[in-house]
Amino acid sequence: MSFHQSVIEEFRANGGKVGGPFEGGDLLLLTTTGAKSGTERTTPLGYVRHGDSLLIVGSNLGAPSHPGWYHNLLAHPVVRVEVGTETFEALAVPAEGARREELFGHVVRAAPGYGYYQIQTTRPLPVVVLERADSTA
Repeated sequence: MSFHQSVIEEFRANGGKVGGPFEGGDLLLLTTTGAKSGTERTTPLGYVRHGDSLLIVGSNLGAPSHPGWYHNLLAHPVVRVEVGTETFEALAVPAEGARREELFGHVVRAAPGYGYYQIQTTRPLPVVVLERADSTA
């Protein structure tokens, strides 16, 4: 079983709580539809709250390319999110320009490691807003 798969199983078995490197952190499961394959893929990701929205960052640990899940949500922006024991559909909206800068600043204040990942690469790390599909906002 892959590391990702073991984290996903632990998350689902323990109401969204996991140990190891993610212990005590804010973790969600993001299920995207493959851009080319059309296959559903679930990825454990850290997140930061911003008002009623959740923010995720395509850091890919500072690698030179965006993570696969980011390419998938550009092609298929309706995603499934699992936080704690709750599962909901969301629209994944990449932040652009000044809004991206503002939200990335918010993320780095909450989780400074993302600032380190940004220094590791020349690409701007994408900040994605997960907007609940069932919200009335």
